[in-house]
Amino acid sequence: MNQKISFVLIGLIVSSLFIAGCILPKPPENVYAKEIPRFSSCEEIKNVFEASQNMGYGMRYDDLMMNTLGAPMSAAKEASGSYDSTPDYSTTNVQVQGVDEADIVKTDGKYIYVLSNKNLVIAEAWPAETAEILSKTDLGITPQEIFIEGDNILVFGSTYKNMKAEESKGEIYYPYNRNLAVILLIDSSDKENPEIKRTIEFEGSYLNSRKINTQVYFVINSYPSYYAEDDEIIPLYADTKTSTEFKEITKCENIGYLPPVYPESFVTIASIAMNSFDSEIQKTTVVGSAQNIYASQENLYLAQTEYNYYNYVPLISEVVNSVIVNPVKTVISDNKEYTSVHKFSLKDGKIGYLGAIKAPGNILNQFSMDEFEGNFRIATTIGHVSRAGGGSTNNIYIFGEDLTMKGKLEDLAPGEKIYSARFMGKKGYLVTFQKVDPLFVIDLEDPNNPKVLGKLKIPGYSDYLHPIDETHLIGIGKDTIESEQGNFAWYQGIKIAVFDVSDVEHPKEMYKEIIGDRGTDSYALSDHKAFLYDKEKNLLVIPVQLAEITEEQKQAYEERQYGSPPYGEFTFQGAYVYNLSLENGFQLKGRITHLSADDDSLKKSGYYYRGGGTEVKRSLFIGDVLYTISNNKILANSLSDLTKIKELVMAESLENDYPEYY
Repeated sequence: MNQKISFVLIGLIVSSLFIAGCILPKPPENVYAKEIPRFSSCEEIKNVFEASQNMGYGMRYDDLMMNTLGAPMSAAKEASGSYDSTPDYSTTNVQVQGVDEADIVKTDGKYIYVLSNKNLVIAEAWPAETAEILSKTDLGITPQEIFIEGDNILVFGSTYKNMKAEESKGEIYYPYNRNLAVILLIDSSDKENPEIKRTIEFEGSYLNSRKINTQVYFVINSYPSYYAEDDEIIPLYADTKTSTEFKEITKCENIGYLPPVYPESFVTIASIAMNSFDSEIQKTTVVGSAQNIYASQENLYLAQTEYNYYNYVPLISEVVNSVIVNPVKTVISDNKEYTSVHKFSLKDGKIGYLGAIKAPGNILNQFSMDEFEGNFRIATTIGHVSRAGGGSTNNIYIFGEDLTMKGKLEDLAPGEKIYSARFMGKKGYLVTFQKVDPLFVIDLEDPNNPKVLGKLKIPGYSDYLHPIDETHLIGIGKDTIESEQGNFAWYQGIKIAVFDVSDVEHPKEMYKEIIGDRGTDSYALSDHKAFLYDKEKNLLVIPVQLAEITEEQKQAYEERQYGSPPYGEFTFQGAYVYNLSLENGFQLKGRITHLSADDDSLKKSGYYYRGGGTEVKRSLFIGDVLYTISNNKILANSLSDLTKIKELVMAESLENDYPEYY
């Protein structure tokens, strides 16, 4: 009887291996390639995705393909770029100077380009007294972000399309609409009649992008159809430059993979020049996953969290021996999480693969990564934090140009996690949090030996850190109240602070400003592009959704001294405008709202506020005029006293434009 069971087990395991189409060796400790290996067939690609699904979430691609590597793609050399800034108007708040980031609003100092609902709105904004809406173009998609280059506009967006009509062979395997990432190239030389010159569609979703000079680099994630024929698993692509017909983004033999990233999707890294509507798209498609990107002027880094909880399937010879002699064993790797980062060179639109690194832990966002003097720095958190505490630690790892680890600093703030990070040359700054906010000052001058110089513990935390100069930075996050019971704190209103790190061993909080009570929020807490700061003008502008509690509520909570603090009622949404200097700290100049006097949406709101398109999301300045932007309006106010100069209406309300959602 036992012998029959053994042979049944052998048959099941061997069958699964042959269905997967490959023999699965034990993965080595480190599998890093300097070049991208390619698949040899469409069947091979499909087998890998199916094996990943059949054998459990998290089966790494390099576990499946170690015996099936084909011809590698060549690696490219590094690139260089330049950036010209113009000081008379604000630009998008970016991480790296010279590397632009797409946003919902752009300006060239005369015109403002806004994505409002499903429209591209072009307004002649300067001079403000004669500002007017020149055009409102329905793009026919859901627009997400834009770049501008002279009169040329590039729009990233999404749409859905039923691909059945495009199927020409075999059974139809696309019963649902497919998600498409759309790129529109628009000629706005006639601002009143902008013209869509080219439409590019990728099956999948847009992740992120960067613009260096006139070249735009972007990343698309595409998920495979597991039930398609072998040669139909490749994501589709269409470009009106050549044809509106969809075709495979590339041949199966050109698809590579990025070890050791999970085989969750196809990732396309592509580029296009904005100075010509007919420029060629450079693209590389691989099997892998992408969650975050960081880009310098020379390189792009693609990051993905890797959870090492995969099961190891042994070789057939090992299976036979182990089944006959002993019960089948499943070897589980150590339960750790890693961030796999793949490095690509960028030069004149060309994208070359340079290799991969693997850092323990997971990253918070793009600001957790940085490149300086050829070294790549990354800040990670290992483990998770709960109210009962946890075994988390925070770390910084430094990798050289050859992608080998040069230095590390581990075990920072045990039991906490990173809430914000900022690398500034030879220094690094981390904010960790559980009950109080430690701001760590890290010495990165010697990449082989990073070390803590000092730290500051204060209530609250910062979600975003912004440099003022080499020795001062702004932090924006939440104020907190420590819980009497449990190892956690209650979030309160928005907290803005100026930190002085000139004495690196004893950083201090120079100034702080608390806005509102529990429930107060800001787009700037989750999106750095909503944060406007200009040192020369001593100007700080942030969008605020204000929640306030009454004096009676405050007094009742103080007398009770237990339980959670009360949430406030929403009383304002708009922009807070500060005069911020190192001499005088925060001085509130005033507030700007897009809500009309008779708008009662704040009073009607409950736990969540929905303003119908009146929520101020961005701000910018041109000369001495401050412009605030919502979905519905552009307001122009004098920077000197915030008096209103002009109001431009882009939409009446979301309810009117999209009644089906209401």
